[in-house]
Amino acid sequence: MTIIRSEWISFLRQYGPIPRNDNMYDEAIHRIIRRKKIDPIIVESVYLSELVENFKSSNPKSVILTGTAGDGKTYNCREVWLSLNGSLQTWQNDDKIKEVLLPSSKKLYIVKDLSELRDEERGILKLFVNSVLNSDDSNVFLIAANDGQLIEAWKHIDSDLETERVKQCVEDLLVSELKEMIGYHLKLYNLSQISAATLFPQIVDVVLEHQGWNDCNKCSLRETDETDKNCPIWENRKRLEGFKGDKLIRSRVTDLLELCELNGVHLPIRQLLLLVSNLLLGHPEAKDRLMSCSDAVKIVDDNKTSLASIYRNVLGENLTERRRESTDVFATLGRFGIGYETSNTIDNILIFGEDDPDLNMYYEELVLNDLYYGADQTFRANQKDYLEGIVDSGESFLNSLQSQRQRLFFVIPREKEEELKLWHLTTFQYAGEFLSDVYRVAAKNGKVMSQITSRISQGLNRIFTGLLAKNNDELILATSGSHSQAKVSRIFEERISVPKKRGENVQIRMNDIGKLVVEVKLSPSIAPVELPLTLVRYEFLSRVAEGALPGSFSRECYEDILGFKSKILKNLGLRRKLDEEDIVDESDLSFSVIWLNQDGLIDDKIVEVNYNEE
Repeated sequence: MTIIRSEWISFLRQYGPIPRNDNMYDEAIHRIIRRKKIDPIIVESVYLSELVENFKSSNPKSVILTGTAGDGKTYNCREVWLSLNGSLQTWQNDDKIKEVLLPSSKKLYIVKDLSELRDEERGILKLFVNSVLNSDDSNVFLIAANDGQLIEAWKHIDSDLETERVKQCVEDLLVSELKEMIGYHLKLYNLSQISAATLFPQIVDVVLEHQGWNDCNKCSLRETDETDKNCPIWENRKRLEGFKGDKLIRSRVTDLLELCELNGVHLPIRQLLLLVSNLLLGHPEAKDRLMSCSDAVKIVDDNKTSLASIYRNVLGENLTERRRESTDVFATLGRFGIGYETSNTIDNILIFGEDDPDLNMYYEELVLNDLYYGADQTFRANQKDYLEGIVDSGESFLNSLQSQRQRLFFVIPREKEEELKLWHLTTFQYAGEFLSDVYRVAAKNGKVMSQITSRISQGLNRIFTGLLAKNNDELILATSGSHSQAKVSRIFEERISVPKKRGENVQIRMNDIGKLVVEVKLSPSIAPVELPLTLVRYEFLSRVAEGALPGSFSRECYEDILGFKSKILKNLGLRRKLDEEDIVDESDLSFSVIWLNQDGLIDDKIVEVNYNEE
């Protein structure tokens, strides 16, 4: 038997969630590459060509690169330096500020990490201020810093009018998510705005196409006569590449990453590289829980290949709970609860599918069709013991069941998603609809289906009033009489039409800065009120519309919706003022109250208060 010890696998392993992954940092990458003589993993930078073009132009602008740790700030700085004929040796010295002459004869200062500047070096920021305010200045800057460092840096230099102007410009660019402002010779690139869902497939392709995999060609474990004796690393690679021509696992992971972004969570390149490494190499019994070639041999000999399942590794199940929760990408994906959530249909297929004629077709396609990670020896043995009622078999089978639910989430075909209710395997049952029928439709300026808008409106009504109302073609605005934040509001204020009518409407759309929102418009002359629509809020409103109690799902969402209601009431006050409806007749002490009629719809009735003036 020929077993290859691949330097490539050893190198890839360093990107995973191991205790000391120095290879995750740009400064250490080239040292390891030179020592191991391995081609680097190069993910094409979104902005690199634009940056290089700027600095090679006749009138270059200063640039700030911001973003979270691991977004590639240092990488972009280094590549710009090298493209301008700077030497790699000079780049790797201890100088915190690099200088190079540009084709325009201006001098470029590169600060690869603003936080590393010593106090005596921070004076260079005064030169930066001059370069931003004066396009004819002889100096240009490329500064890498996260948001906090950018704000903190100004505290260490003497403040004057010009410095305050540039400081305010930088803050405005950060807040408004713009790249440039008129009147300032500066560009700001926020690398955290680069979509993880866009980067992930690119990283997968770069890793899978790396020539280091050629090491595996001579390994006898790559392909054997017994399928379950194949190398688990190579098996995971085949599945990530496109198991039987289907790239479903890749697209499902991409969907999850896109949903994370829509929920306000950004995952940098560093975390995505960590995820891909863990997908391929994860195993709970390997050293540091990531397989090397020697680990793979032992795992095959011990019949433990099922624990290397790529479908478990994507959620960090190979790691200890503590390390999983302390690793951003796994903590984020873990919030979907995949494997811990389920449906009766899925569990019945996994437990009774072999003997149930109504479920056997699904069992053969989804379980028996995969002898490596599906109907492997461990699962079949645990299933048999469980069905025969053997004592102490329960816990082992439940663990196997959890792994199979995780696998099914990534292998159930697209055409069977609705039939088998795929997203019931997660905490967010409406996530698939939110992604496909709401976000992607709105992103193309399409109209979100009316039944979805109606359901969200019904959820809003139940929170606005505190009543289990069925109204879904109008928003009911009500207060408690004293304030709008009461759990139950009975004092009627107004009905707002959901379909467009007399300048009123409620719609789900992308706003002017590309954010998905629920928009409530009361009048053509008044700016609409917007509620940013995240995955959590969408799930919350949908669950409330189908009968869940608001406080039982998300207290934070509940309070956000009440805040949204207050803004709508404020706009209602503006509309009344414009329409001169706020003129109060002191002799009129009537008001309207609301209640649910027998059909579950909200009715209102005027109540008059009479009193005798003595």
